[in-house]
Amino acid sequence: MSTMTKKTTILFPPAIYHQLEQVAERQRTSVAHLVRQAAIQCYLVPNRHARRAAVEALAAMELPVAEWSVMEEEIARGAYGHS
Repeated sequence: MSTMTKKTTILFPPAIYHQLEQVAERQRTSVAHLVRQAAIQCYLVPNRHARRAAVEALAAMELPVAEWSVMEEEIARGAYGHS
């Protein structure tokens, strides 16, 4: 993980914090790590809805696509090499 330079304070009810401490202990990590991971998963990693929308957008594109045998041959001869 990159160097952490930003700080926030989060207040939890004692019962929730105690449960987080138990989870952290079982996972051999800190409560802070659990909260960071939860924030990443909840807000930064594309969720199922976002992934489905991306797939639907790709499927809706009218891209030139050949039969697989033709594409396989083109791949083998390097027709799709990096520029």
